[in-house]
Amino acid sequence: MKILYAEDEKQLSSAVTEILKIEGFDVTAVYDGKQAWESVQKEYFDAVVLDIMMPIMDGIQVLEYMRLNEIFTPVLMLTAKGTVNDRIEGLANGADDYLSKPFAMKELVARLNSMIRRAGEYRHSIVRSGNITLDTANGELKSDTDSLRLSNHEIELLSVFMKNKNNCYTPSDINRIIWNNKKDDSAAQLYVAYLQNKLERIRSAENITSTENGYRFGE
Repeated sequence: MKILYAEDEKQLSSAVTEILKIEGFDVTAVYDGKQAWESVQKEYFDAVVLDIMMPIMDGIQVLEYMRLNEIFTPVLMLTAKGTVNDRIEGLANGADDYLSKPFAMKELVARLNSMIRRAGEYRHSIVRSGNITLDTANGELKSDTDSLRLSNHEIELLSVFMKNKNNCYTPSDINRIIWNNKKDDSAAQLYVAYLQNKLERIRSAENITSTENGYRFGE
């Protein structure tokens, strides 16, 4: 599971990152809010940990930008002990959980695993973007003029794109997210092509396009 850990205290960041890696997480560490915001735009993460007190952009600002840009990756906020207002503000802006500093590593690991698991459990839902709707329970993809059915892999892949609009995914990202690195990049390219064709068939106002940083979904 891929984690973004945004924390400006570099010694703490280094210690936490090493322990998370031992626990099996693939961790990207950044040290200010600007780096965190740039990272979530470029890469897919299973979860994001944001310290509220960071330079350039604080954690709340990063969270706001993520949700305004339809990036719904689960977010855990790190708050100073006893700062109830920070917790309230974080949850109000779309945080999935919070943890007060200093924290026990076992609790951080447990919170991350629980948060990622809950995100997976809520996968069966109605996802909307532009003029299209995806029912992830039965695979129906429809626009205001037409509809069709998707395969399970297509459902999962399109759901990731639609829930993280304008985010970029490389074939390697897709391989990891959908097949847990059990296929090669050509499988990702093939399924993207399938989805591009089907989105065109139902006259979607948005489609999957290729960029320097990978594939993105949008207008």
